[in-house]
Amino acid sequence: MAGKKKKVATLVLTASLLVGLIAGCSNAKDNQSAGTGTNSPDADAADNSPITFSFFSSDPSPNWTGMQDTVGKAIMEKTGVKLDAEFAVGDPVQKVGMIAASGEYPNLISAKNDISKLVDAGAMLDLTDLIEEHAPNIKKVLGEEGLKRSRYSEEDQAIYVIPTYNGVGNQYFDAGGGFELQHRAVKEAGYPEIKTVKDFENVIKSYLEKHPTDENGNKNIGLTLNADDWYMYITVTNPSSITTGHPEDGEYGIDIDTQEVTYHYRRPEDKEYFRWLNHMNDIGLLDPESFVQKYDQYKAKIATGRVIGLIDQDWGYGDGEKALKSEGKFDQGYGHYPVTLSGEYKETSFWPTGFMAGYGIGISKSTKDPVRAIKFLDFLASDEGQVLVNWGIEGEHYNVVDGKRVIPEDVKNRKYNDSTNFQKETGLNNVGGTYTLLSARYGDGVQDPSGNYYTTRFPEEVISSYNAVEKETLAAYNAQTWKDLFPKEEEFKVRPWGAAWNITIPGESEILVLDNKLKDITWKRIPQAILAKPADFDKIWDEYMADLDKAGVEKAEDLREELVKKRVKLWNE
Repeated sequence: MAGKKKKVATLVLTASLLVGLIAGCSNAKDNQSAGTGTNSPDADAADNSPITFSFFSSDPSPNWTGMQDTVGKAIMEKTGVKLDAEFAVGDPVQKVGMIAASGEYPNLISAKNDISKLVDAGAMLDLTDLIEEHAPNIKKVLGEEGLKRSRYSEEDQAIYVIPTYNGVGNQYFDAGGGFELQHRAVKEAGYPEIKTVKDFENVIKSYLEKHPTDENGNKNIGLTLNADDWYMYITVTNPSSITTGHPEDGEYGIDIDTQEVTYHYRRPEDKEYFRWLNHMNDIGLLDPESFVQKYDQYKAKIATGRVIGLIDQDWGYGDGEKALKSEGKFDQGYGHYPVTLSGEYKETSFWPTGFMAGYGIGISKSTKDPVRAIKFLDFLASDEGQVLVNWGIEGEHYNVVDGKRVIPEDVKNRKYNDSTNFQKETGLNNVGGTYTLLSARYGDGVQDPSGNYYTTRFPEEVISSYNAVEKETLAAYNAQTWKDLFPKEEEFKVRPWGAAWNITIPGESEILVLDNKLKDITWKRIPQAILAKPADFDKIWDEYMADLDKAGVEKAEDLREELVKKRVKLWNE
């Protein structure tokens, strides 16, 4: 996400989930089964007549079926609501700008940081009263702190979006990022310690020396990067922070104690990370197509099994890996390793943010029936809706055995190894599914009144989802999950601002213009520095720093610092 997703995914890209009514809570709990739950939206929500809401999302959704998958049909049956959805193709920032200028808005909008454009245009409804009067489930899930963190700004304390990208109470039970290596390469290297970029490099180098080509004579690839548009953040630029002991806060580094902000490329340690990538290119281990290939080409290349190393999130390269798994080529799948620039740093993938609010879904002023819209979102936030969008249909996607929801092995196999087709048919995938980002939700590790988890990401399920090759690799490192290899959340202080990339920037702020200038410079200079001859690296880097100074980087840092401190104040007042 870099908000973006990362993380990412962020982000992004990652997902988790929700609870029930405040009134009548004890009765609901008494009657709650391990199935889809018995609680429902508030009593006046009886209107399930057919209605269509238009919906726009800044994120792509390649597996969207128009709600014709199993879960989508069930949602329509339960609520009467059908979504006429449009997902961003190309530049979402430009698209949101066009929507804001049009004066005619989709009913439901998920615009991530660009929500400010729509707020400035007067397009979005303040949801505060709608939530209070018609959305007990959303209110219950978010709680007092979540509602407070959902306020737009210190000056404008309206709630324009319901946070959906971050699950309340979320715990991480697995790692989806870090640096990735094919299991076969790690096994052939004797399962060495993989802690630094040099360790990572050595595994790739030793494997390619023995296996320069695949079985068909095609050249194997050491490391490939995805620099297609915003994916540049995920695989090229964000790792310079994570590998050098800094939390991932987008383009900025923030001091945990003083909240002083630095454009993170200006730090000496970041420079040295890119020098390492320059070295990888110089010795022929970096894919020369890294900065010209499109995202589809990146995934297709991974699907050939020829790519030994990645620096990505699993949601970014997952389609390519799934293709390998569907062919039974499990040893060509990837493990996740907590790689740093050198031993003096601690990898920061799990530096905690607390509940971030931020990205989410809002209701526009073009919506003729906003009460019906908020009740639809409230159903998805209910116990019943939560279980439906995460687990699916009882008896079809899961069974209840001794009071516990259990996913049958044949369903689990398709969910993890044929996930694209499975999601198109069912609306489910291994981290939630098609509908999990449509409303407030509980995160992984949160249990419903029946004692079952709201999401399907919990320790036993994570471990059971691994194939035999993954389990073999983990066992060699005395680990049960990939997260076991990484520094734990409790080793870090919680960031009181959440994550900087998640902070909404007011539309009138000069930082929007400055950030774009800095981004254009960075996206030009970073590839140039990586692909240069090593003797020219410092010269190019110095020119890059000079370009940033001329573009107003210090002013951008000051403005970002002001936003960070305002968020900390807003969340703590």
